[in-house]
Amino acid sequence: MTLSNGNASALRKAGLLSLVFVMFSYTTGGPFGLEDMVTTSGPGMTLIFLLVLPFFWCVPVSLVAAELTTAMPVEGGFYRWTRAAFGDFWGFLAGWWNWSASFLLGGAYAVLFTDYLAAFFPSIGGWKHYVVSVGLIALITWVNVRGIRMVGKVATALEVCIFLPVIVMVAMGLVHWRHNPFLPLTPPHQPTFKIFGVGLALGLWLYSGYEQLSSVAEEVENPQRAYPRALGLVVPLSIAAYFLPTLAGLASAGEWQNWHTGYFSDAAKIIGGAWLGMGMTLAAMICNVALLNSTVLTATRMPFAMAEDGYLPAALTRKHSRYGTPWLAIVVSATIYALLAWQSLGQLISVYIWLRSATTVLTVLSARKLRRTRPGMPRAFVIPGGRVGLLYVVGAPVVMACVALLGSDRFALVGGAIAMALGPLTYGVIAWKRS
Repeated sequence: MTLSNGNASALRKAGLLSLVFVMFSYTTGGPFGLEDMVTTSGPGMTLIFLLVLPFFWCVPVSLVAAELTTAMPVEGGFYRWTRAAFGDFWGFLAGWWNWSASFLLGGAYAVLFTDYLAAFFPSIGGWKHYVVSVGLIALITWVNVRGIRMVGKVATALEVCIFLPVIVMVAMGLVHWRHNPFLPLTPPHQPTFKIFGVGLALGLWLYSGYEQLSSVAEEVENPQRAYPRALGLVVPLSIAAYFLPTLAGLASAGEWQNWHTGYFSDAAKIIGGAWLGMGMTLAAMICNVALLNSTVLTATRMPFAMAEDGYLPAALTRKHSRYGTPWLAIVVSATIYALLAWQSLGQLISVYIWLRSATTVLTVLSARKLRRTRPGMPRAFVIPGGRVGLLYVVGAPVVMACVALLGSDRFALVGGAIAMALGPLTYGVIAWKRS
């Protein structure tokens, strides 16, 4: 599909720099969120996960996204790739699972922001907490309605604010190295399932989303060139953003048994004093704004593309007369986030990873299928390594997804299965109405 309608001229496209910052803020944002992996999987295993897991998850997914974005730079990205490869049913599932997955985290990011804000203003509680969360969602909605270039400017400013205290913490932590950060490798007396299953699921969540920015391909200048370059910059930057602060914190502050959500602020306080701890707390708060900002951008193009294809109400294809953005799809998605803005992350990640893994598996399988069915499709970037390279980018994510899902706890098994089953059910209802 193309932006050839009357509102297309209003759309201001993003350049490479904006794409890099938006992609990084969606996939990573900052090191925050991995702290529980240290106590669950152990400091040594956490550092190994952070270094090794990308080569089985986000690196192959990024190579697939690079090839298919250059071949089909369309709004809706991987949803339309899957539809082209496997037909309407599987394409619908890819889009629906992705959109519904955003419901689990969109509101949670606003809640986490308000949780950090309440540390500075304890009076923010009860209904005030909810109002602040909804207010943040409303602000980010306004930013997104104004278009990807505004989203990119906000993402750039937010990430600079996050980088500053993180870089200072890493530098000071490495200078004051006092502990072996790899010991113990795993926590003593912990069940194997908890060490590998839970830790792996959290790691997959951390390194997910590298195909997601394909959903806004038509809003990027020269996507065939920009996407591979952006992915080549963001993937190593994300690995460094997770690994280096964790290494510095464990090597300097130690106390791996005390790591929990938000502990980077405590580690920074131990390393550099109260001022650095305060800086990391502010960075963590800002990180949730960055994550919400980019989530609204990527997730809201999915209902727009699905509405264009007749699977959702046609009203969701309406574009803003001035900015050319799918404003109604943005507002509807943000409203759902606001309704769920009383939930924090908690076990939502374990359900989210089912939906994210399913979408990722469909994406990488689409690359293999389209190589067979559309070999003549122009590809400005091709996955290197020939058949071996293609086997790697398809096989590694599929194996990792299966291992993570088999290692899920009871809540994730039940919740994830229900969340995925809603996709075929919804498709059946829509197909029945259309017939």
